[in-house]
Amino acid sequence: MKRSILLVDDSKFLRRANEIALIRAGYGVCSASDGEEGLRVAREKLPDLIVLDMMLPKLSGPQLLEALKKDATTQHIPVMVLSSLPKTNEEKLKHDGATAYFEKAALGLETGSANLIRAVEDVINSLASASAASR
Repeated sequence: MKRSILLVDDSKFLRRANEIALIRAGYGVCSASDGEEGLRVAREKLPDLIVLDMMLPKLSGPQLLEALKKDATTQHIPVMVLSSLPKTNEEKLKHDGATAYFEKAALGLETGSANLIRAVEDVINSLASASAASR
């Protein structure tokens, strides 16, 4: 079964590059360019994973993460933070409900897509393992 990913990033270039990489890796991808649109799309599509930038217009990444985790229809969806914020923010973001943290600095020209795909697969595989273990 093809997993679906919601990509929320206000950078048109990064959003498009990451969409292409994720689609090539076999994922279904929908996207949003700001926090309000991200919340609306998350509620409508109920993706398997949300990849969330922290610096967003209209509704910031932290505000969107909070809204997603407070909403009964979206609180179960894992959120992987994709951010240029320093890794020192990882612990707080995980405390606030993020499942994983990925630094935009790791999106290098040569290996960026591969690094992102690996991180997404790690999150999805760990969730699948946890789900199987709880059955």
